[in-house]
Formats: sequence, C-alpha cells, structure tokens
Amino acid sequence: MTTSPFPFVSISGAPRERGRQYGEAARERVRRSVELYGDQLAEFGYQPAAQSELIMAFAGEIEAFGAHYLDEMRGIAEGAGVTLEDIVMVNARTEVIAKARIERSRPQREQDEADDGCTGLVVMPERSLSGRLIHAQNWDWRAECAETAIVLRVRPDNGPDFLTFVEAGGLARSGMNAAGLAITANYLDSDRDYRQQGVPLALIRRKVLEQSHLAFAIRAVATTQKTCSNNMILSSAEGFAVNYECAPDEAFAIYPSDGLIVHANHWVSPIALGKLRDTGLVNVPDSVYRDWRVRRLLDQSGGTLSAAEVKAALFDDFATPYSVCRPPRPGLRDAHLSATVAMVVMEPESGVMEVAALPALDRRFTQYSLADEPKMLAA
Repeated sequence: MTTSPFPFVSISGAPRERGRQYGEAARERVRRSVELYGDQLAEFGYQPAAQSELIMAFAGEIEAFGAHYLDEMRGIAEGAGVTLEDIVMVNARTEVIAKARIERSRPQREQDEADDGCTGLVVMPERSLSGRLIHAQNWDWRAECAETAIVLRVRPDNGPDFLTFVEAGGLARSGMNAAGLAITANYLDSDRDYRQQGVPLALIRRKVLEQSHLAFAIRAVATTQKTCSNNMILSSAEGFAVNYECAPDEAFAIYPSDGLIVHANHWVSPIALGKLRDTGLVNVPDSVYRDWRVRRLLDQSGGTLSAAEVKAALFDDFATPYSVCRPPRPGLRDAHLSATVAMVVMEPESGVMEVAALPALDRRFTQYSLADEPKMLAA
C-alpha cells in the first residue's frame, strides 16, 4: 500500500477551464475515484441508466446552490474523460449512497462502506507557541483513498485563492484560503438524517473556501440545508474558531475551551442531545475516547503548543487499531480496509498545509502552500 506524497494540482481561471485543467492533471486519480464509488452502486444492483438517474437527481441541488460548481464539474469530466454523472457522484457520494440504500431497502452500513471517522482540532492563538492558530485533522476512511486523494490549489477568476485536500474529482474537503479561513469536517449520524433533500456536504465546504469574510463562511455552514448530519470545524487566522454539529435542518455551536476545540464522531452539544438521537456510535464506538485522548495529550504537552505537539497527539495509537491514528484494518462490519488516510495540519495565517499519507505507516509530511510549490519535510 503506497505512502507516497499526495499529488499537487494547481488550477486557475474560469470554472469550466480550471475544471479541465484539474481533470487533465489528475486524470488517473479521478478515474480511480469514479471506479471506487461507481462500484458501490453496482453492488446495490443499479444498472447504468438507473445509476445515472439517481446521481443526477443531486445535480439540480448543486446547480441551485451555485451554477459554477456544475460548470467546474463538467470541465473535470471533460479533462479526465469521464461523464458528468461520474463527477457528481464523487462530490455527492455520501448522499447518493445513502439514497441508494434507502431505495433498495438495505440497512445502513451493510457491507458497502468502510468505517468513517476523523478527529479534528483547533489550537487557538493563545495556546499556540507561535501565536498563530493551528487547524488539523486525521481523515479516516477507505485505505485505498491514499491512491485517489490529491492536494488542489485553486486560483479562481474571482474570490480568494484556496488550498484543499480532496478526493480527486471533488471540489473540496479539508482546506484553507487566502482570507485566512479554514475548514475540516467529521462524520456524524442522527435520527434526522435522510428525511429531506439538501446540498451535498462537499459543496458546503467548497462554499466556505470561496468566502473572503468569516461571517459568510459561518452562514454557509450553519444555515445551508443538508441531507444528513455532519460536524464542521471552522476557523479564522484572525483568532476565531467554532465547531458546528450539524443536523440536516439545524446547527449547534460549540466554542473553544481552554484554547482548544477537539471533536471526533459523536454528538457533544447538550442542546443537540436534548433534541435528537445519536445513531452513529454503532459504527464508530472508538469516537468516545479518541477526542478525549487528543485533548488529554495536548494538555499534557504544557501551556503552549506547536505543530509538533499537534502531530504527536494525532499520531496517538492508544487502543490500536481502533485509535486516533488508525492503521489499515478491516472495517467493523465489512472487509473493506479502513485507515487514517491522511493527517492534515494547517496554519491559515501563513497559508501552509502539511499532509502525511497513511500516517500510521509513514510519518513523513509534505508541505503545500498557497504561494509556493510543495516540498518534502524531514521525518
């Protein structure tokens, strides 16, 4: 299993043109993403025409949220030599697969997905050794995504430049922009999920990265209607961060305590827990100690923290393989290999993102920048 650095793709211009640049530069990885998620629908028994109909139902939601997103997806499809439906699927895979499950009366998580996960954190400036905010995450998902993910730098024709770690073909995942805004997201489940149609989660993250002002980034996270629950951590280099536990129709804010935000994959907000039921722990029971471990390790590191202490906490192997840093292992309910696919550490003020591929196997980082070319860092 490869632990090579994630490819770096830099694109610019109008939506369709930069989409073509993206698709051409990451063609093989885009096709691997398409294959990975298209195969899941085939496993449900969907024939090609039915797959297309299911997927394109979400294209309307995307176009209503922003027509330029669909233009960019058309460009990616053209550049990679795949269909628009393929690219919509990559960007809406959580929602599409859930809808397929419901239509085919398949129980959630029945032999079709690896365990999702993620542990995210923010160190506020007052707890940071450099005085600069640090925003980081372990992304836990299918181990083979180490061979589909990229780091994408976008220099649009309007709005701030941004950098995002993303599955090839996707518009955004974790990332930060030249206005100093950063976002990461974690899996959550609730009994409100999949009762309404909403904007795919990837598009909400992308919307945040397009904003020049924190207020509009907050609006995108907190007020956009969603199909399913999700946890989104939003930060600003100016020295603000908030964690939103999002149900499809409501968002619950959690603010830093002792200069830290740490969140895994279970609901924490007392207000949220008084209004809905957490249905996710059956899939990620390790969540209840992962965020506890990270906060504990950061607190034990002393008063101020550097990126080195953040990385050390996210490398934690307590209760391995069900740990903060997850080595490749079979999922709880299936044979798909699940792993911490990437560790992402961002400093929005300096415009620098450090990423390690499969960090349980290889602790080397590559530094990506809003301004410069990537460079390997010493292990």
